[in-house]
Amino acid sequence: MSTSDQVLIIGGGAAGLSLALRLADHVPVCILAKGPLTEGSSLYAQGGVAAVLGDQDSVESHVADTLVAGAGLCDEAAVRFTVERSREAIAWLIDQGVAFTRLTEPGGNGPFDDYHLTREGGHGQRRIIHAADSTGRAITTTLEDKVRAHPNITLHDYHIAIDLITTARLGKEPNRCLGAYVLDRRSGKVKVFRGRAVVLATGGTGKVYLYTSNPDVATGDGIAMAWRAGCRVGNMEFIQFHPTCLYHPKAKNFLISEALRGEGGRLCLPGGERFMQRYDDRLELAPRDVVARAIDSEMKRLGLDCVYLDISHQPAAFIHEHFPTIAARCQELGIDITREPIPVVPAAHYLCGGVVTDLAGRTDLAGLYTVGEAAYTGLHGANRLASNSLLECLVFAQAAAADILAGPPDTGGDIVIPPWDESQVTDSDEEVVVAHNWQELRRAMWDYVGIVRTDKRLARALSRVQLLAREIHEYYANFRVSNDLIELRNLVLVAELIVRSAQQRRESRGLHYSLDCPQLSDARPPRPTLLSPPCAG
Repeated sequence: MSTSDQVLIIGGGAAGLSLALRLADHVPVCILAKGPLTEGSSLYAQGGVAAVLGDQDSVESHVADTLVAGAGLCDEAAVRFTVERSREAIAWLIDQGVAFTRLTEPGGNGPFDDYHLTREGGHGQRRIIHAADSTGRAITTTLEDKVRAHPNITLHDYHIAIDLITTARLGKEPNRCLGAYVLDRRSGKVKVFRGRAVVLATGGTGKVYLYTSNPDVATGDGIAMAWRAGCRVGNMEFIQFHPTCLYHPKAKNFLISEALRGEGGRLCLPGGERFMQRYDDRLELAPRDVVARAIDSEMKRLGLDCVYLDISHQPAAFIHEHFPTIAARCQELGIDITREPIPVVPAAHYLCGGVVTDLAGRTDLAGLYTVGEAAYTGLHGANRLASNSLLECLVFAQAAAADILAGPPDTGGDIVIPPWDESQVTDSDEEVVVAHNWQELRRAMWDYVGIVRTDKRLARALSRVQLLAREIHEYYANFRVSNDLIELRNLVLVAELIVRSAQQRRESRGLHYSLDCPQLSDARPPRPTLLSPPCAG
């Protein structure tokens, strides 16, 4: 059992690692990761971090671009809070040793003038600082080295949290978070981890869909745990489908970066005809929801399995310099992107909603924070602007760290937490049930709650999800927990929250597009979709 004066961080991506380093000089920190420490969406982020760094850019411009992309649903205070702290966040990463791509010739005398900045869809300026086309890997591996070397940070990989422990759950008041029950995947034992504060940095929910750019760990664990503990969620209907994931039978979850379109990549049909001019004047640089719907429309119109993204008109040296990871992966699969186009399809990529937090990462439950993709801060609104997500991780990790350190050390250390009770369960002899329900859930969400939605599809989805939820609950109640069962239990809950949120939004806005409600609502101002759990504890 861990000590009650430490901060417990669940998740080891950019948000969790940066938070740990912000805290560890002052308080003990414990990080849980359900696989290898840094396995998560941060590791695979290609494009970069959006920040106001250049002389031609401004906070007002970045704020304005974010608000436009968010389609009227951004919380402007959250947007401004994030953007105003972007320079400091990048400076901190550079201080940690992150090797962002530099210009071949010195750019000037400013602190960021030597760094190459690229532009992505929806941005009015070049403001994306990056490490070639593997920025997430550069950030997470650098921070991982720092975390592993810090004497005040304890790491537990292959540990998956099952549920949060609250005083209400133990029949005590006032309600606060005390820690979590956690399955040690190696031993099969369930442990108690305590914390003076608990931080969910568990990432998104991409695996609720059949096709996703996300790694296998993106199963909505933090959102599901927070909901069961009594926290509200917001804007769960806004799922960003990345327009361009590599379409190849041997490619799993491989993303073709937004930056490739930012550097002149052209979307085209099998015969080479471009089509974005039929959908948006910004062509390939339109926001992701516009591009994803355009690709989806062309695929449905022509019965295509994929469309193509062509950067071959650029010099080969330019392509290899800017996109070495993409070029190498495609070459492994027999695609030479300097000579031929890349087959691409949309796939579930990013959740713009999550657990409702304030600007310090605090949730509705005292002692519980949420940072990164699992949080709904109000930054993204109805559609995330490219490369704002890593920025959100960094800024809100810093804000949460400051709040945790400033707060009273009310640890609940005098409260006895009972061990996990397995007295009424047995080992399962029906693992096929988990595998079958997993596939059925993901297929239903893809078919009925995808890029384009209808009332009838959402009703069908809710019916199937609720039926699966009952089966999974019965299974969970009778058998010992496993990693797959924990993830499936969380996924089915997150799926229901997505469907219910989509049903409540009677309009098409940003990433939520309904054939039954194709227009924007007349409601002024537009409001986020907030769901409250029936009870806490």
